Amino acid sequence: MLDQITVNAHSSIRIGGNTVVYVDPFRLTQEAHDADLILFTHPHYDHFSPEDFRKAAKPDTVFVCPGSMKQEALAAGVEPHYLATVEAEETLCLRGIEIEGVPAYNTNKPNHPKKKGWLGYVLEIGPEHIYIAGDTDRIPEGEAVYCTIALVPIGGTYTMNAEEAAAFVNKIHPHTVIPTHYGCIVGSLDDARTFVKNLDRSVEVCLKID
Repeated sequence: MLDQITVNAHSSIRIGGNTVVYVDPFRLTQEAHDADLILFTHPHYDHFSPEDFRKAAKPDTVFVCPGSMKQEALAAGVEPHYLATVEAEETLCLRGIEIEGVPAYNTNKPNHPKKKGWLGYVLEIGPEHIYIAGDTDRIPEGEAVYCTIALVPIGGTYTMNAEEAAAFVNKIHPHTVIPTHYGCIVGSLDDARTFVKNLDRSVEVCLKID
């Protein structure tokens, strides 16, 4: 499964396989038009980019978003019959993949208020439970997640910083973690190095450090 997961830029994630899933497509360099599912965590421009999701979408792509951003999705041209909404702790099964909504919010900064109802997701794909945390701080709802693979933000400013993200991952203890939300708009390779330094050595980390 790991060789089918790509972080395109920032928090733009593609999961390949029999069902192709994009999460928050952003700064895509190709018009692949191969997405079976496109998930959005929240409506900020670096996570909800109509220019980019159109590069990934095909005629029968199903879109998933938090209920609170339904109107933004419709206004951007998503067809109502191809749009599914989900709330925190709710589970959908679409295109053979189980999708669970997980809260994603800030605890000490104003950018992602809990009241907005924005989300991360856990995707059950075969034997793997893939947690895509979205833009979040270290929160109890996230620390209660069961996952085998986690993709978590580490760049700070709008999300957890590297030390906080490492503590978060050490708590949920997946077998593999892929850091996101650094090296593009916020965060740097130094954050990635700090993240790895503070990570439990029993957790495999997938990233490239120059």
